[in-house]
Amino acid sequence: MRINLLATALILSLAGCASGPPPAAPGGSAAQDALWLDRLSWGASSADLAAVRRSGRATWLDAQLQPGAPAALPGAAQAQIQALVITQQPLPVLVQQMEAQRKAADALTDDTAKAEAQKAYQQALTKLAREASARQLLQALYSPNQLQEQMTWFWFNHFNVHQYKSNLRVMVGDYEQGLRQRALGRFRDLLGYTARHPAMLRYLDNEQNAANRINENYARELLELHTLGVGGGYSQHDVQELARVLTGLGVNLTDTKPKLKPAQEALYHRDGLTEFNPARHDFGEKTLLGITVKGQGEAELDQVLDLLARHPSTAHYVSRKLAQYFVADEPPPALVERMAERWLQSDGRIGDVLRAMVASPEFEASLGRKFKDPTHYVVSAVRLAYADKVVLNTGPMIGWLYRLGQAPYNRQTPDGYALDESAWAGPGQMTTRFEIARAIGSGSAGLFKVEGEAKDRPAFPQIANPLYYEGIAPRLATATQQALAQATSPQEWNTYLLASPDFMHR
Repeated sequence: MRINLLATALILSLAGCASGPPPAAPGGSAAQDALWLDRLSWGASSADLAAVRRSGRATWLDAQLQPGAPAALPGAAQAQIQALVITQQPLPVLVQQMEAQRKAADALTDDTAKAEAQKAYQQALTKLAREASARQLLQALYSPNQLQEQMTWFWFNHFNVHQYKSNLRVMVGDYEQGLRQRALGRFRDLLGYTARHPAMLRYLDNEQNAANRINENYARELLELHTLGVGGGYSQHDVQELARVLTGLGVNLTDTKPKLKPAQEALYHRDGLTEFNPARHDFGEKTLLGITVKGQGEAELDQVLDLLARHPSTAHYVSRKLAQYFVADEPPPALVERMAERWLQSDGRIGDVLRAMVASPEFEASLGRKFKDPTHYVVSAVRLAYADKVVLNTGPMIGWLYRLGQAPYNRQTPDGYALDESAWAGPGQMTTRFEIARAIGSGSAGLFKVEGEAKDRPAFPQIANPLYYEGIAPRLATATQQALAQATSPQEWNTYLLASPDFMHR
């Protein structure tokens, strides 16, 4: 009964997080540095805190903004990633394998056998998407390139696709890997990558977009969500003209090239599963945002993407979204303006924009006041609880994210998951977070239960570690300290800390 009463009190206090985040630690302290790391990573680690205290924030940030070669994960985590089918097989091979399975199932004439085969096909797709989710979580938990991993999540959410559209479950892992590689580079490179990835073209129906059969879905979201933003200065006419520019850009899942007239052959282009088919393109002259786009085939797209990536509205819209993700639900306008100015000065170099944001007084003043969305909560809880002890089963984490409403690749609409506190701070959400805190804190979460084994391996976390005493304890609110003091076991203590309002903020 006692733990239930304390749990109820904690849940009620969590429900009020919006009005009273815990106070930030004093400037220049280890606790303040831990908050700074919480904001730029998926949760401060002992190693990163030691590095920041030893060499300074600037040195740590420099390394994060220029990660170089792919990060080396701990052996147990890297082994899990290497064992994944999506790691071992390139996307075109995987897609063709899945297409062969789908066609074989559809060709069956026995109704029972056909239903079973179609079910097996759907399960195979789901397994590939789940592999991608596992890889995403392992990277977030253990990659030393923490800022790159934060930005990978941000860009997938910004250029969102939904896993259950068509066969996108086989594509989301590849799509995410490309975003990871470009996450800290130029925005123009990200924009061009997403515009030509089969996941985006299929999700927003551009493979159906052809001359005299215009589909505006991708063109509209490219302007409204990916670049200029609502109120960014475009009109319905611009949407229509952009849709004409995008005609002929689609997806080809076969090895067969379309039949073309001799004059069209030189303009045909294929890269992996994406193709530009000139027979489906509108070669008429277009006018977009006051600029004339002459009919020349696929080159029109690059002209338009250059225009959109360098547009002041894009600089402002995406800078504001970055500030909302990293600083505040309603970011200070002056900060957004400085970030947008840096965007235009640097030709959209994301690292430069982030550096301007992190160096700002607004960023420092916001530390400890940004409410964690479900992914930040789940990943940071596991990072704090288990530090360098590599989880062997990400399944429970994926399940928690489904329960919390923010599962990987599962936002159905192209706007991506909400970045503000109001979307995630309801009483039901807080109750679920307490249950997750209790599962992690008691060591019964199943994170170390290997598939095929009957029992979970013991994994009781020791959260009362040097990181806690140096980076967390000095900034805990009085109510949290009192709750921790009433804990009668380490399991209760862990639960209360992970469920506290203090831990819900970064």
